[in-house]
Amino acid sequence: MTTNLLIEDIDPSIVPDKFKNPETGALRLDALVNSYAELEKKMSAGPTAPKSPQDYCIKCDHGLFEPDTEINARLHAKGMSQDQAQEVYDLAAEKMLPLLKEIANDFNADREVEKLINHFGGAEQWKEISRQLLAFGRRNVPSDVLETLSSSYEGVLALYKMMKSEEPGLKKQSENPSNINEQDLQSMMRDPKYWRDKDPAHIAKVTQGFKDMYGE
Repeated sequence: MTTNLLIEDIDPSIVPDKFKNPETGALRLDALVNSYAELEKKMSAGPTAPKSPQDYCIKCDHGLFEPDTEINARLHAKGMSQDQAQEVYDLAAEKMLPLLKEIANDFNADREVEKLINHFGGAEQWKEISRQLLAFGRRNVPSDVLETLSSSYEGVLALYKMMKSEEPGLKKQSENPSNINEQDLQSMMRDPKYWRDKDPAHIAKVTQGFKDMYGE
C-alpha cells in the first residue's frame, strides 16, 4: 500500500531556508515547484555547450594534432559540451594512430624495397633474386627468423649472403673470430632489440656475426 506524502508531513528542519516564509517559517510551495521545474529542465536538456568555441579546453597530449578552431566552431554549433567535444578529439586520435603507424610502415617498406632494387641492379633483377631468397629461406631458415630478415634491407642482404655461401655450416672456427654460430644468430635476430627496437649496437653485432660466418 502506497502512502502519499503531504506538505504537512514534511519536517521543516530539513527544508532549506529559501523555501520557507521568512516571517512565519511556513513552507513556500511556489518556491518548491519553481525549483523542481528548473531542475527538471536542466536534467532533460543534458550537457550544455560553453558560451563560445574558444571556451573549449581540449587536451591533445598524444601530440598527433592540436585543437582546431574551425572544428571547435562546428562542434559548438552542434551544441556539444566540453566532455562531448573532448570525446570527438579522443576518438579521432584513437582511430588515426593505427592508421599513421600503418602508413609509416608502408613508407619504410617502400624505401627498403627501393634500396634493394638499386643494390641488385634493377626491378627485374630484384624480382628474380627475391624469388630465390624466398625459396632458400623457406628451406633453411625458421619462419620467424625469415620474416624478421625479410622486413629490412640489412636482413635481406644477410639472407642473400647465406644463400650465396656454398657451405656456411663447414666454416672453420679459426675463420670466425666472434665464435658465433647459426643458432646464435637466429637467437639474436629473435631478440626484440633487433626486430622491434632497431638497437644500433645489437644490429651491428648481428651484422658482424654474419660477416664472420659468411664473409663479405
